[in-house]
Amino acid sequence: MKTWTEKERLSDSCKLKETDRQPLICPGGMMNAVTDEMAKAAKIPFPAVHSDGKMLAEMAKAAHDLSGLENYGVPFCMTVEAEALGAEVDFGDSLCEPHVVYGAIQSVRDYKNLKPIDLTTGRPKAVLEAIKLLSELDTDVPVIGNLTGPVSVAGTTLDCEILLREIRKDHDAALEYMEFVTESVAAFGKAMVEAGADCVCIAEPTGTGELLGPRYFEEFSVQFLNKVLDHMNAPCSIVHICGNMNPVINSIKNIHSDVFSFDAMTPVEKVHEAAPEKALMGNVSTFALGKPDAEIVKRITRAAMNHGVNIVAPACGIATVTPLTNLHAMKEVVEAGATK
Repeated sequence: MKTWTEKERLSDSCKLKETDRQPLICPGGMMNAVTDEMAKAAKIPFPAVHSDGKMLAEMAKAAHDLSGLENYGVPFCMTVEAEALGAEVDFGDSLCEPHVVYGAIQSVRDYKNLKPIDLTTGRPKAVLEAIKLLSELDTDVPVIGNLTGPVSVAGTTLDCEILLREIRKDHDAALEYMEFVTESVAAFGKAMVEAGADCVCIAEPTGTGELLGPRYFEEFSVQFLNKVLDHMNAPCSIVHICGNMNPVINSIKNIHSDVFSFDAMTPVEKVHEAAPEKALMGNVSTFALGKPDAEIVKRITRAAMNHGVNIVAPACGIATVTPLTNLHAMKEVVEAGATK
């Protein structure tokens, strides 16, 4: 019987091909897999790690080796693109992820004052260096590059409330702004693939059906996600969208990703019905993962598998206080196989 490597298992699962079992991953980016316990064990300094390609690679490898999660993934936050476009970022520490504190512009019309992301400097350069180092490190472990989705980048470079308001009140200018942001995000994704990423995951915490509503979800979230996906042409692609997908569930099939990832509040069966040709990823509650109860984690991991996820993963980014024992519990269940 064939034995799958971690890289082969993820690749085949993304394409809905036969595997020995579901892979267990946490991509990185918004779906960060690095905890305070891991950082201390690896002796990697925070927040310096976020700006150093070598340290990013070392921390990603340590996260894989310590947790049992079956991928390397960088970066460890969703602020790289917005900072590169001019936003101000608080880099936090090992208990607090980087976050945008001030945007770069005050209105969608101000985007003409911005310059496209420069991939040859700063944190974009560090992320690409880390991907290259990781891809050269171990051919059996998949390397996942992580992007923040276009709407979410637009909503951190410009305050999210202003963006959502101007999508409705200054519609054409908002579309122009989105085109500008999307070109930079797509270029970053393509560079990740060229650096050696086996998969690219795009996380959209702002471009949701709950925030945009069905009317604008297709026009702003789906349209611009697809422009990124089509441009970068990754070997495997994942899109994660936060929140309750029920209001826009019929739009999932229109997203050009191989894999769709979603929050624990959306039933797996409903997504399967809406998008039968997509591999589904998730949706183990990150709230449960953050609590010191491995038996509950085992139970909800088993439930996700029984409900039909093709790739087992946390439903969003894990908390920095998540115990390693809970991640090991997930691994134990995945390796044993789902049981009723």
